[in-house]
Amino acid sequence: MTLNEIKQMDKSYFMNTFGERVPVCFSHGKGINLWDIEGEKYYDFLGGIAVNALGHSHPALVNAIKEQAEKFIHCSSLYYIEAQAKLAKLLVENSCADKVFFSNSGAEANEGAIKLARLYYRKKGHPEKYEIITLEKSFHGRTLATIAATGQEKYQKQYSPLTPTFNKVPINDIDALKKSITKDTCGILIEPIQGESGVNETTVEYMKAVRELCNERDILLIFDEVQCGLGRTGKLFGYQHYGIEPDIFTLAKALGGGFPVGALCAKGSVASVFEPGDHGSTFGGNPLACNVAYAVVSTIINDKLSENSERVGLYFTNSLKALMDKYEFIKEIRGKGLMIGIQFSKPIAKQINTKCFEHKYLFGTVGDSILRILPPLILTTEDVDSAIKVIDAALKEI
Repeated sequence: MTLNEIKQMDKSYFMNTFGERVPVCFSHGKGINLWDIEGEKYYDFLGGIAVNALGHSHPALVNAIKEQAEKFIHCSSLYYIEAQAKLAKLLVENSCADKVFFSNSGAEANEGAIKLARLYYRKKGHPEKYEIITLEKSFHGRTLATIAATGQEKYQKQYSPLTPTFNKVPINDIDALKKSITKDTCGILIEPIQGESGVNETTVEYMKAVRELCNERDILLIFDEVQCGLGRTGKLFGYQHYGIEPDIFTLAKALGGGFPVGALCAKGSVASVFEPGDHGSTFGGNPLACNVAYAVVSTIINDKLSENSERVGLYFTNSLKALMDKYEFIKEIRGKGLMIGIQFSKPIAKQINTKCFEHKYLFGTVGDSILRILPPLILTTEDVDSAIKVIDAALKEI
């Protein structure tokens, strides 16, 4: 089919939730590259929005899919599943968690975290503790509960009334957080680095103060690491930048390297309140998803992709900062590892993104003023050099 034929079919039969898409349809990929149906080669610096951690068609991921699909794909968690047990063990042995539950997405993992936090206090004899504090500009998913937890009105306004009992405070404002806590607060839900609102970092001082506050006030600290987890920021987990540990954290996106899977991870004392019948998922933790995720996480660990993300990410941000001397409208370069945002002082991000696309480079945008970079963790400094040239050329044209 031609691109125009695909576009017309899409407009006729698919619900228009994505608007006018970028005018390209890909046929296959390898490493950081994608090829469209006309044979044109592209350079992927968005990685499926932080999903394709190993790039495209990585042998470990492809072989894991083939291997499991040839055996069986689904059997229900009524039965023991080897890949599920192995993946849970791998995540526990490499994190602060003691127990894991698997879902199909980040939103589902966050829903599970919210349920677990509320149930924890209910079973401790405090059913009144059900409120959760989140941060402004956060993003936690698109289910009714997780958009209520999200600190961005644009995702919420069409679905009011929202699920109640989520309170929002500004990022890195410990005084505002303290004032928001009530006797009913059961959890504080934070992205260590906010992704969807433009790569906004929490500070070490703030995070340590939040941990102390949770300890003092008997509140669960929950980290949403759906986007910043699994090597993206230069550490295997985002919380490792802060010298603290959450009581609960969630994973998805990179976990399956492109295959849908999420994880709810928790300390043993918290996880133990989930008893048979308290939570579940038909597809969550299925053999195919878990076998793929086991291969992806193992590759991230064994190939030291977290370290590569830190090294190449630092090279990338330094190279971008060098462009600030040439272009006064570059306001700020933000991020850690290969989670990078370029803030402009003018609403030109979409124009720059379009120019880069014309050069066959794929980036993302947040609003009109932020260019977003989330490449595969296999990125090299040579890849960075080529991208910098294209960004530079786009900036010159603008």
